[in-house]
Amino acid sequence: MIEVENLTKRYGPTLAVSGVSFQVQKGEVLGFLGPNGAGKTTTMRIITGFLSASSGRVRVAGFDVAEAPLEAKKRVGYLPENPPVYTDMTVNEYLAFVGRIKGVARTELKKRIAEVSEKCAVADVQNRQIGKLSKGYRQRVGLAQAMIHNPEVLILDEPTAGLDPKQIIETRELIKGLAGQHTVILSTHILPEVSKTCQRVVVINKGTVVAMGAPDELTARLQGYGTVLVTAEGPAPEITSKLQTVPGVTLVEQRESSGPRITLEVHTEKNHDVRAELARAVVQSGWGLFELKTSGMSLEDIFLKLTTRDLGEEAAAQKELPAGGGEAKAEN
Repeated sequence: MIEVENLTKRYGPTLAVSGVSFQVQKGEVLGFLGPNGAGKTTTMRIITGFLSASSGRVRVAGFDVAEAPLEAKKRVGYLPENPPVYTDMTVNEYLAFVGRIKGVARTELKKRIAEVSEKCAVADVQNRQIGKLSKGYRQRVGLAQAMIHNPEVLILDEPTAGLDPKQIIETRELIKGLAGQHTVILSTHILPEVSKTCQRVVVINKGTVVAMGAPDELTARLQGYGTVLVTAEGPAPEITSKLQTVPGVTLVEQRESSGPRITLEVHTEKNHDVRAELARAVVQSGWGLFELKTSGMSLEDIFLKLTTRDLGEEAAAQKELPAGGGEAKAEN
């Protein structure tokens, strides 16, 4: 549905985006994740046709954004970081205006306004002037305008900016509900946004893609080993020694203790599930087993590892993770 191939954008001598490539499948919600200044917004603007690329190619629903811009734009709904609303209009007037611009048939316009107003929770303010609404309401009006023509593709740049906690949860649920009906790229630097709404992640840093995949796939590639937490009751040295003898276990470390109860972090060979053997080793030795669970890097750990590594680590990372090339001083 969306194909980005070797995308590069220069602003004079500044390289904002360098060799970015990724694909988004039909009906998928993709998180486009990176720190401020990573090149997220520049990439989003090129995909929507707002900016032209210095080199590379973008296709939306089979249409090249540079060669057939109108056809590509018809299939895209875009919510920039700052919603493109007219503050002197009411919500209803604005959505009707945008709907007409985007080619919604007059016979369908009233129905579409009602549908997106309900979905984006702005139906209760439809007759109020946008300039008198809170920032959170304006954000939701911006999301409604992106959806008014029922596009195949939605590009959302920081869609929950300015929303209160309740509105953030509602917006996340809305975005999750769009999966299957729409193809969505959600650009953000807020980690919970990705983990709660997206099926797959593209991580960008300094203008280049440094990793892509589901969060658990990235964890497996970055961590290189499995981790199991074992909470048991008994003598710590003996339990540690016993678990160390289980096939597939590479290291056992004590994490915490409370009286006779201890929690051990057991590192295992990659893709080697030893939970049954660990449980058997504890129980057959007569110790109490209170908890046994897998543990891995959080999305925060992944993000920090990918975006804060020093130059010495960069070359090694290139062999392990899909990436673009070159450093960039980028726009958000």
